[in-house]
Amino acid sequence: MDATDQATRVTPPLTAGGVPAPAAEQRPYEVAAPHGATRQDEYYWLRDDQRSNPDILAYLRAENAYADAIMAPLEKSKAALFEELVGRIKQDDSSVPYKYKDYWYYSRFEEAQEYPIYARRKGGMDAEEEIMLDVNLLAVGQDFYQVTNWEVSPDQTLLAYVEDIVGRQQYTLRIRNLATGETLSLQIPGLSTSLAWATDSKMLFYVENDPSTLLTKRVRSHTLGNDPQSDPVVYEELDDSFYIDLSTTRSEKYICINVTSTVSSESRCTEAAAPGEFKVLAPRRRDFEYTADHLGSRWVIHTNWNAKNFKLMETVDDISGDRSQWRNLIPHDPDVLISGFDLFDDFMAIAERSNGLTRIRIVTSDRQADYVRADEPAYAMALSVNAEPDTEWIRYTYTSLTTPTSTYELNVRSGERKLLKEQPVLGGFDKNNYVTERLWATAHDGTKIPVTVVYRKGFEKNGSAALLQYGYGSYGNSIDPWFSGNVLSLLDRGIVYAIAHIRGGQEMGRQWYEDGKLMNKINTFTDFIAVTDFLVNEGYAAPDRVAAMGGSAGGLLVGAVANLAPERYRVIVSLVPFVDVLTTMLDASIPLTTNEYDEWGNPEDRTYYDYILSYSPYDQLDAKAYPAMFVYTGLWDSQVQYWEPGKYVARLRERKTDNNLLVFRVQMEAGHGGKSGRFQRYHDTAEQYAFLVNQLGVPDFPPTRLP
Repeated sequence: MDATDQATRVTPPLTAGGVPAPAAEQRPYEVAAPHGATRQDEYYWLRDDQRSNPDILAYLRAENAYADAIMAPLEKSKAALFEELVGRIKQDDSSVPYKYKDYWYYSRFEEAQEYPIYARRKGGMDAEEEIMLDVNLLAVGQDFYQVTNWEVSPDQTLLAYVEDIVGRQQYTLRIRNLATGETLSLQIPGLSTSLAWATDSKMLFYVENDPSTLLTKRVRSHTLGNDPQSDPVVYEELDDSFYIDLSTTRSEKYICINVTSTVSSESRCTEAAAPGEFKVLAPRRRDFEYTADHLGSRWVIHTNWNAKNFKLMETVDDISGDRSQWRNLIPHDPDVLISGFDLFDDFMAIAERSNGLTRIRIVTSDRQADYVRADEPAYAMALSVNAEPDTEWIRYTYTSLTTPTSTYELNVRSGERKLLKEQPVLGGFDKNNYVTERLWATAHDGTKIPVTVVYRKGFEKNGSAALLQYGYGSYGNSIDPWFSGNVLSLLDRGIVYAIAHIRGGQEMGRQWYEDGKLMNKINTFTDFIAVTDFLVNEGYAAPDRVAAMGGSAGGLLVGAVANLAPERYRVIVSLVPFVDVLTTMLDASIPLTTNEYDEWGNPEDRTYYDYILSYSPYDQLDAKAYPAMFVYTGLWDSQVQYWEPGKYVARLRERKTDNNLLVFRVQMEAGHGGKSGRFQRYHDTAEQYAFLVNQLGVPDFPPTRLP
């Protein structure tokens, strides 16, 4: 008897506990493109921008009721998984403190509390604690609450922060007096997370969103005590393909407005001590990207100007608007992607990617260079919080699929390295019980695709195991092998976990991204399938025990894969999935659409229309057998609107010819990131894992139990 026979799979009855499988009404609707092409979208009516239509809400609640009924037999498994997931968390944990000016700043959690406490201590960690924000108190009475960004004023007396009480990522600005603990009456809604204080600690810059498209549109300045209705606009972006954010330079001399699109960027800065005209560092041009920072008497610029993998340049302490004055600092390397940098008084720390892995290069003022060492063949390394430039120490994080996230401090002169903290993992975790490998699969065109796998020690590569394969592959976002305590619940049940570093990310450099976007998008999907075939052929998994998981654009990935190769996968978990690509990209009123024409193509051009149509998961659903699926969304999602997975599930129910389970879970009080509390979101993860484990035929009990 194999593992598949040891567990009884939940099967999809027409009703579950008397609850019928939802069947959304079909209402004819024609979606027309400017060039004349049309498509029928019988579930278009499920869109409601206000989230108030009673028919639509009733349908979503029916899906939740059906999900409850279908998942009822797995309640014990879900509860056990939830206890495992939260049982690994050190509940009274705190972050590594960092020094900024007079204070040491940190966040901490208290036992059983859902939200962080942001605090500081003056002079040292033995001083009296000052609580800046207790988010647990702010969240009382809210179904969803999140503080996403906060900024302390230069004189360290005020705290500006932004809060979201819905999950739609539309924020309200609040300000707290840190001396008195009083929260000012000021409330400015409809903002992004970006904030920047002027040197006088009285003027604050913020970014205002368009109320319909939710795009960042205007930068305003608010002077404390003034009516926010009269806050002047200091910049307005007229091109809807650009986003806006604010930054303060490392020197704290300048405040900058940064606008970015997929293929272009532009920064304009003003002196923080005397804000006035925001002057352009270099005018925007198509296919010219840059970011800049200032310290001492120079600007350092990270740019792709004649450098596909980016390089660093420098210029004098002046905002000339003339890039011809820039000089090469760190040259372009066709084999190394420069992804970012931090400036210090006597050195630079440069974040790089080489051969699919991250690394940090230290370059001293005398141009001597060295690399921060790594301890494993597959890992992730990143710059941490380095709040002050006047130091010989650099902080960075290191992790792998077997090593919990660890914060180190390295002296760039002596080479001394200190481990400041390794994220605690409770429940008897021992990294020596797990093995990680770096592998290379071959794509359809011969390209080598990096793959990171992890499994529990004792695993035999005999082609009988269950496998969960994860991927993303869009926007140049690389999926690095960061440690996940959640995955341990799968590994301890004998499941192999793999990350497919497919084209569309930047794991192998900028060209890796170019080869997985626009008219090359199909490579993202076929790379993922090639990794599956490789892992099965190499004995890491049984061909009928493979699961795929992806979220957002990763949901597009697994949706496309389900259409292209449904027979390769037993189960798919699709989280907030971007599955109705063509309709969304034809509608400029939907958030994110206009900014992403250079990612997917503008379907008002017939060439892009036809290509997007060829892979759009919703449009390519057909009358055939599909894997078992668990689809998840949040009603208030502003990045992938709930109706995309809603329509997808409705059409899939109507067209699929198999008897495999299809569950659609809608969180009615959440957005793109799920629930806001640190424990609440684990209920969702536990439910998804329970579904996945059951459908893969894995026994309900782990081989080792948490104490």
